[in-house]
Amino acid sequence: MRKNTSEKQLPVFEQIRKTDENGMEYWSARDMAKVLGYSEYRHFLPVSERAKDACRNSGQQMHDHFEDVLEMVAIGSKSYREVDSIRLSRYACYLIVQNADPNKEVVALGQTYFAVQTRLQEIRQMNEYNRLDTEDEKRLFLRNEMTRHNTQLAAAAKDAGVIEPIDYAIFQNHGYMGLYGGLDAKAIHKRKELKKSQQILDHMGSIELAANLFRATQAEDKLRKESIKGKTKANETHFEVGAKVRKTIQELGGTMPENLPVAENIKKIEAKQRKQLKLGNNNEQ
Repeated sequence: MRKNTSEKQLPVFEQIRKTDENGMEYWSARDMAKVLGYSEYRHFLPVSERAKDACRNSGQQMHDHFEDVLEMVAIGSKSYREVDSIRLSRYACYLIVQNADPNKEVVALGQTYFAVQTRLQEIRQMNEYNRLDTEDEKRLFLRNEMTRHNTQLAAAAKDAGVIEPIDYAIFQNHGYMGLYGGLDAKAIHKRKELKKSQQILDHMGSIELAANLFRATQAEDKLRKESIKGKTKANETHFEVGAKVRKTIQELGGTMPENLPVAENIKKIEAKQRKQLKLGNNNEQ
């Protein structure tokens, strides 16, 4: 059957995603093996075993992410037979592409796709985040997360050789340029009509903050995991991570961060929250 245009535009990993009768998403290990370029399913099995080990080591319940199942596959024009397969969660797919052959281009694409999606899912599944009802509450939560992870990113960059304040500003600009299609902090200010004194992060909505949070966490992880050394290499790494996050947003049909609306200064929201808290405390007395 011919695929429609919108389906063709979906990332290949999204095209093979399935949904069960309860509306739960999953992936077939046999479909995943084909997409990742394994000529025979048996060659894919060692990859799935390594992924299972990684799942156990991470403290997750392996059966929540890897479920042995039987699938019907066509063996002729009208004939089918049952074969062993595995029903994979999104997290399981993430672990599989992390343990597959890194020399394959499709594996690299899968690593980016599932890393971004897994992180966004983690944010959505955070108990604290799920309890938030309003956009203001979500912004405050994510802005605090950004502050924390920017501190960790700065430490990782310092270990890589980004020492001086001017060097760190350049390093941060490379992350922005990757995520914002070539725009550095100054250009983002101009695009969003922000004053020089206004912090970019303080005027981001929750969607834009989530994208930047992922950029920061993944850049830190890559700097440390690959033991990146040197200012130039650190800058290239930050740009590369930002660009990959941007590409994933584009593949999912999201709005590019430079086109998202400017939000109210989060400092005003913090002030309102403190005032409400103070009034609440006074009323209790």
